[in-house]
Amino acid sequence: MHKPKRIFIVADVRYKPIKMFLDQMPKLLKGFIRLGNDVHLFNYCGALFESSPFKSKTFAKLFFKSRVDDILAKQVKSYEPDIVYISFADALNAETIVRLRAVAPNAVYIGTDFDPWPKLYPDKIEIAQKLAILTATNDGVFLQDYRNAGVERCFFMPNFCDPDVEYRYRVGTEWRTDILWTGTAKHHADTSDDFREKLVTQLTQRANCTLYGCFGRPQIGGQNYFYAISGAKIGVNVNAYSSVKLCHSDRLLHYLSCGSMVMARRFEGCDLLYRDNIHLRYFDTIEEFFDLSDWYLNHEDERKKIADAGMQWTHERFNCVRIAGYILDLIEKGTYSAHWLDGIPEL
Repeated sequence: MHKPKRIFIVADVRYKPIKMFLDQMPKLLKGFIRLGNDVHLFNYCGALFESSPFKSKTFAKLFFKSRVDDILAKQVKSYEPDIVYISFADALNAETIVRLRAVAPNAVYIGTDFDPWPKLYPDKIEIAQKLAILTATNDGVFLQDYRNAGVERCFFMPNFCDPDVEYRYRVGTEWRTDILWTGTAKHHADTSDDFREKLVTQLTQRANCTLYGCFGRPQIGGQNYFYAISGAKIGVNVNAYSSVKLCHSDRLLHYLSCGSMVMARRFEGCDLLYRDNIHLRYFDTIEEFFDLSDWYLNHEDERKKIADAGMQWTHERFNCVRIAGYILDLIEKGTYSAHWLDGIPEL
């Protein structure tokens, strides 16, 4: 058991209904609380916009960031946290961390980068240099960028789910489909690999596929996002960065947690997280994807078996309480124990 702690989280809270279940921070906050900790969440961008008379991020950052840092520092000083958890909020920078360390020097400062390509955001590198611990949802070139910048204590920490809301829902026929894709056809930060775009384009040409968020089709979010996944026999995941070890979109975890049978393009180290032909099916080529999907659509028992196993696996091994515990282990012990760290896939 961990000794109860006061944890101060600095993050951006998104109020767009379409993104309400995509934000990781409410899940992590729940995990910390269920482990017996007290948690305070500071909405950095929300405070920035509240301070500014004009709802422009550029204007607010230029003229009101110092005021928000004052407010944040006063709250941290008053709260006297054991842990300050940084989630790379927009407009927050290394100067903010320096100010927080001045008022709460005994706290442990830890942060998580949930996104790829940190080099595109120099402030992230500078923030990480001011932290005691950094975690990231990959253990490849993106995390290495931090190590190369002198961030010594860097660790892989996977995306996580909230089984209280991420599970297979009983849905009507309006949500039922054979194959589901949600998201853009290509990633804006790297368009050099056209595999994803080619596959999604072919999905649009099939009557038994439902797509959201690409080729002019509307996005989906809120509870409807979970309904759509629950009603899909197969959910498709293709990363824009398959060569980066253990790096994958949180879309994959959403699909697994909500009970669709997932078919995912293979990525480096993938079997350390989810086992092929047990929790999901991996594919390497577009032809292989369509061959496998056709087979599973014609073999319902086998499809359902994998879908059930994938949902159970993520609920047990990747839930927000377990991941919150790993983070506390890192802080208290300097490491944590999980099956993916052993380098040997676990059943």
